[in-house]
Amino acid sequence: MANPDYLKCPGSDPVSRALPETYPCPECEVDIEIWTDESGGKCPSCNTYFKKGVVNEFSGAPSNIMKIKNKTLNELVQYAYELGATDVAILSTRKIMADHYFADRCKEPRCENYGLSKSCPPYVSGPFEFRKQLENFRRAIFFKIDVPSEILFSGERREIFQLLHQTAAGIENEAVKRGYINSQAYAGGSCKKIFCYDHPECNVVSKNGECRHPQYARPSMSGFGINVSKLFEAAGWSMSLATRSTDATTTGTANVCGLVLVD
Repeated sequence: MANPDYLKCPGSDPVSRALPETYPCPECEVDIEIWTDESGGKCPSCNTYFKKGVVNEFSGAPSNIMKIKNKTLNELVQYAYELGATDVAILSTRKIMADHYFADRCKEPRCENYGLSKSCPPYVSGPFEFRKQLENFRRAIFFKIDVPSEILFSGERREIFQLLHQTAAGIENEAVKRGYINSQAYAGGSCKKIFCYDHPECNVVSKNGECRHPQYARPSMSGFGINVSKLFEAAGWSMSLATRSTDATTTGTANVCGLVLVD
C-alpha cells in the first residue's frame, strides 16, 4: 500500500524519478554515467568533467576547449602517420602498466645493452618513478611500426630502430609545440646500439660529455617496466614478435613500438 501524498518527503519525487544516462567523454570517449537529476559528471578514465548542455554551436562537441584539444590530438595522430607509424592510438594513461618484473629482466637474464647508455637500466628511474610520472598525465599516444621479421635479423635492424626513435621524438617535439609542454617519449631498443654503435662508450655514462643525439634518442620502454602487450591489448591490436622463417617463400611481420605521454 502506497503512502498518502501528505506523508511523502517533499524532495523525494524528483529523486525517485531520476534515471541513469550515458554520455561519451569528449576527451577519451569512455562512457560517463550521469543521472537525469545531475548537471554533469567526471569521466572514470581520464577525470575530465563533462557538463550536460554545454556544446559548441558549430560542431555540437562539448565545450570549445574540449574541441580544440581533441583537434590537436587528432593532428598529432596524423603527424605520427606522416613520420612513419603504421598504426596510432590515443590511450588513457590508466591503461599503461609498469611492472618491476619487466624492468628486472634487463638485468636477469642480462640484456646485452644493460648499462651501456643513459636511457637503459641501471641509469633510468624504473617502474616506481614511471608510475608516479603517469599521475601527471591523462592520455598518451601509442604507435607501432610493422616491418618484415627478417629485417630485424639483418643489417637493416639499426635503421628501423632509428626510425622508431625519430618518430617518438618527432611526436614529442610536435606535442610540445602544440601546447603539451611536458610531453615525454619512450621507445624500444638501446640508443647506444642505435645511434652510438660506432663509439666505444656513451658520453653520459662515461661522464665524457653530453648525449650525442639528444634530438632523437629516447628512453627504453623496457627499463621502465612498461607492459607492451597490455598497450597492444588496449589499442585493439595483435602483437607480432620477430621470428626467423624456415620457409623462404613466407615473410612474417613484426612490430616495434613507442609511447608518448602528452596530456
